[in-house]
Amino acid sequence: MTGSPRALDRMSTLDAEFFYAEHDNVPMHIGSVAVLDGPAPARQELMRLFEAKLPRVPRYRQVVRTTPFQVLRPVWADDAEFSIRHHVRQAAVPAPGGPEQLRAVAARLFARRLDRSRPLWEEWLLDGLEGGRWAIVSKIHHCMADGISGNDLMALVFDSDPEQRLPEPTAWLPAPRPALARLAADDVREAVVRPLRQLASAPGLIRQAKPDDIADYGRGLNASARRLAEPSAGFLNGPIGPRRRWTWTTASLAELKQIRAARGGTINDVVLAAITTAFRDLLAGRRELTEGLVVRSLVPVSVRGPDEAGAITNRVSAVLANLPAGEPDPLRRLGLIRAEMDSLKRTHQAVGAEILTGMLGLAAPMWLALGTQAAFRIRQPLVQTVTTNVPGPRSPLYVLGRRLTALYPYVPIGNAVRISVAILSYVDTVAFGVTADYDSSADLDVFVDGIRRGLAELAC
Repeated sequence: MTGSPRALDRMSTLDAEFFYAEHDNVPMHIGSVAVLDGPAPARQELMRLFEAKLPRVPRYRQVVRTTPFQVLRPVWADDAEFSIRHHVRQAAVPAPGGPEQLRAVAARLFARRLDRSRPLWEEWLLDGLEGGRWAIVSKIHHCMADGISGNDLMALVFDSDPEQRLPEPTAWLPAPRPALARLAADDVREAVVRPLRQLASAPGLIRQAKPDDIADYGRGLNASARRLAEPSAGFLNGPIGPRRRWTWTTASLAELKQIRAARGGTINDVVLAAITTAFRDLLAGRRELTEGLVVRSLVPVSVRGPDEAGAITNRVSAVLANLPAGEPDPLRRLGLIRAEMDSLKRTHQAVGAEILTGMLGLAAPMWLALGTQAAFRIRQPLVQTVTTNVPGPRSPLYVLGRRLTALYPYVPIGNAVRISVAILSYVDTVAFGVTADYDSSADLDVFVDGIRRGLAELAC
């Protein structure tokens, strides 16, 4: 008995870019480490949990199918060989099971690429933490989800009620692989129709834009060009190896709100200012800090609409922001960041980047693949870091009746970007997850201490 045929589900342009960008030293998954109260469950219990929740997330049972030379856009297809054992695994944290040991194990797991012959996600049960606690390391390929949809996935799998009962298991039958003739016909239709659809939508996008918005966007481009001329810390860029350092620090959400109330701006401005202090300390320790120097950061911005909640795909754009590491006054650093982020929002720079990404869909998949691979493999001094801020669950979550006590985010680094920072809130705590190339970031503790020092300066 087999499932019924379904329409082919092709990747969006942005999803495909994340898929093509991956190579041996650049695994392109996002993730998290969730620490829970004990006792740790058996692996079989965790497998049963995820298997019971899989009907809520059909993508978790699908693999990526590609064509030779990337002639056509990748397609999601049901995995006829799916087994939960390949995706829910187990490892032990060595004694004494403290934060240092947990970070080391998680860093090794995050450095490994996901198996492309299987659905692109993994969950690792880690036992042996001090105090009888345990953890789950989650990995999901960026071509499947961005930070917001990653949170949506977590809310689907985790429970808001410690007494929540598992849903009854249901039989799953993969849809049959499409016949070669049907696949070829769909491929030809996609190759013809998609560019026409993209072109047809372009006038609509232009008509929706107000004249004042277009003028603001043009002024924003001029300001962005001027910012690109500022001296940046290009020496932070360089080749990366296969190993990772990954660590975290935390702050209370109440502390960030107090700083925002006292100093102005947004919570995102505050965390960017703290990260700027961290880069300032790192550069000073390496004797590379000069007056007026900036660290240029790619800052992802969600463009998910109200009707797109729960959509398992990437709905994100980005802006480039200069972090003024060369400015010695912490309050002036915050003011500069606030003014820059306000300008980027006022001039709709993230929307412009989203439209550009959409227009890339006009390119043949082969050229999209080659262009993405080239962009992610060349050394470039334009972007030194990525800083992504995602609001997480505001209420406690549970797994098999155990409370989730801490949640730390992971974001990948790029080929020439050696340090990236992810910020994720959970209940009343904000966690800064820092990913770095292992060989070039032995001083990562200076950076993490700098985040805490930056918040302390602003709280004074």
